[in-house]
Amino acid sequence: MNDEDGRTLRRVADYQFGAGAGAALFPPEEDLEVYRTSSGRPQQVVADAGRLVTYGVDGRFTLSPGGARRLLDALDAPTHRVVVGEDSDPFVREGRNAFAKFVQRADPDVRPGDEVAVVREDDTLLGVGRAELAGEDMLDFGTGMAVFVRHGVESDGDEAIEED
Repeated sequence: MNDEDGRTLRRVADYQFGAGAGAALFPPEEDLEVYRTSSGRPQQVVADAGRLVTYGVDGRFTLSPGGARRLLDALDAPTHRVVVGEDSDPFVREGRNAFAKFVQRADPDVRPGDEVAVVREDDTLLGVGRAELAGEDMLDFGTGMAVFVRHGVESDGDEAIEED
């Protein structure tokens, strides 16, 4: 990744996820690879361990489990997290959606459409996806989908099923 790409992508990450997210996702000292569209726009950012993010045409990132882990390590709880109970654990790991009924805590600043990490109480990553409800509404609603899970994470840390 060249310096200009790095600065731009870090700025977008800081805007989307909060201060410090850009440095956590794309450390300047790490050699990351940027895959581009045919028009030259950055599309995916990949580390040695695999894809970190996809940069959408809407100017926002979608996270992979690897990117979510970097954010979880860098950002204080509850930032961009949805905590679910044990009942949801195996389902979210399989790439199934997280429902409001099982949400125990959620970042109150999450808005519908935001990228979130679905975690257990101990901050173990279960999956990543798109919030369908606002953070506070996830706690208030007794039914309905809280998070559209795009990637489940197996208990050994490997990516499970991908939904797009």
